[in-house]
Amino acid sequence: MARETGLIRRGVLWLLLLGPLFFLSYGLANAYTAGRADIASLVFDWERQIPLWPWTIIPYWSIDLLYGLSFLLPRSRAEMDRHALALLSAQLICVACFLLWPLRFTFERPELAGLFGWLFDVLMGFDKPYNQAPSLHIALLVIIWTMFARHTRRPAWRWVVHGWMGLIGVSVLTTWQHHFVDVPTGALAGFVCLWLWPRSSPLPWQQAGWAQDRQRWRLALRYGLGAAVLALLAMTLGGGGLWLLWPALSLLLVALNYALFGAAGFQKGTDGRLSVAASWLLAPYLLGAWINSRLWTRRHPQADEVADGVYLGRVPGRRQASLFAAIVDLSAELPCLAVSRPAMTTPQHYQSLPTLDLIAPGRETLQQAAKAIEHCQRQGPVLVCCALGYSRSASAVAAWLLLSGRCATAEQAQALIRQARSGVVLQPAHQLALQQLEAHP
Repeated sequence: MARETGLIRRGVLWLLLLGPLFFLSYGLANAYTAGRADIASLVFDWERQIPLWPWTIIPYWSIDLLYGLSFLLPRSRAEMDRHALALLSAQLICVACFLLWPLRFTFERPELAGLFGWLFDVLMGFDKPYNQAPSLHIALLVIIWTMFARHTRRPAWRWVVHGWMGLIGVSVLTTWQHHFVDVPTGALAGFVCLWLWPRSSPLPWQQAGWAQDRQRWRLALRYGLGAAVLALLAMTLGGGGLWLLWPALSLLLVALNYALFGAAGFQKGTDGRLSVAASWLLAPYLLGAWINSRLWTRRHPQADEVADGVYLGRVPGRRQASLFAAIVDLSAELPCLAVSRPAMTTPQHYQSLPTLDLIAPGRETLQQAAKAIEHCQRQGPVLVCCALGYSRSASAVAAWLLLSGRCATAEQAQALIRQARSGVVLQPAHQLALQQLEAHP
């Protein structure tokens, strides 16, 4: 992608806005919190074993340089603006948390001499131990790390980027600047900001709208209840049980996708991948969804040919994907990694039409799927897939059979599909969508 003109000037303008705002808001929050009497602390006993490594003040400080350099990397105005807005959002979220839930760092750092000691003295000149969770340092690191990783192509340099960024993340603990709870909460804040401001896909709230389908609300309620149970269990157990807040958050976001954001909330791109933010925020749910898909199809993992080189099956692995010239993917929640890794054996054509699980695709989606299948079918064998290959993808193949004239009615299309793949399940909502497509192609 060619770099748009005028981006350096735009980046400088953003820095002139964000820089003073950072020091002003951070400093004022520090000063205000220092005068409060209700400052608590949250520290685990095992944290006292974390060593103080004075030399890690170097990577700790380096984030300031990388913050500025990150504005040299975007290739478009949209990418530049969303990067800046993600950083701004992280600032606002973290400072708000510092004011609403003030925490204090409790370890006393010994006096340090030399260069490292001087760097610590400079840092403590404006950084007080009252702004802890979520760590703004970690939140900004997540956003900056994602930007550098996206624009670092050479494998050797990618290892350098990941290594140094990881060292910055560790340094918040080994400089005795933060307690452990600040790290995952800071990462959460960073990923939420990246999810709110994705690099290129539509903003989540641009396509948001309350669901009109009762089935979506039923599923939203189930996932919401699951999130509530896990959150309650995490708070009851405490300690290591607090990690249950991650799957609780994951299920909550899935519930919001069903109720409000739709399939776009999973942020699945044209390369088959979910966004970095969605991948981390939804990781526990994604793992469960993948295991569920493999368990349901363990006795029938292969795809089945329906007609004229069009196959129906689950989201493929790399080996299965190599058998096809094209893939039409209707899964919103599972990445299709087999096509997002360059290799000689990956399909040449990939079409993603994300659709919520257990929800019948709409008429427009079915029309797009039928058109994509017809186009790809001319290139060679086509795999039409979803998590299991039994519902969403089956309705897409039925739409193709109907609109291409290979079947005269929706019933004939369904019968042909069930003959090829006996486990296909088309609920009344799927059948109604196909009947509507038959009546108004």
